[in-house]
Amino acid sequence: MTPTEPTTRLLDLLSERHDQIRRISEWAWNEQHDIYISNSEWYVLARIYQTKPTIAEVTRNVHISRQAIHKLIKNLKAKELVTVTDHPTSRKDKCIELTELGVRCYEQNEALKAELEQKIADSLGDDAFRQLKMLLKADWNL
Repeated sequence: MTPTEPTTRLLDLLSERHDQIRRISEWAWNEQHDIYISNSEWYVLARIYQTKPTIAEVTRNVHISRQAIHKLIKNLKAKELVTVTDHPTSRKDKCIELTELGVRCYEQNEALKAELEQKIADSLGDDAFRQLKMLLKADWNL
């Protein structure tokens, strides 16, 4: 296969499509808002939305290094999107929670993602879109 020839490997296709959708989603947010939020930061925000996990729990759930999580949380805190508080029963644990601004940003971004999802559904057709979602949710026995 030459470098200019399009790939047909499933993993490459999934990766390319994921990258494309993430870039479009990030661009849509940044076009409408003054607060830049990276894809990694969105990933963390999604894991803590409507919960108050410990930083250790977030680290275990996002499959990013502990050091990277701490840096992301520091950035989110500086943007006033999250607060970090002492755990009520453990002196060594810290809890993380979205601020009101963090909740608003997260919910606005969810609306932007829903719009993008609708564009994809319109492009593929409702049946193909439902089938795509079903296939992606299916247990692939991996």
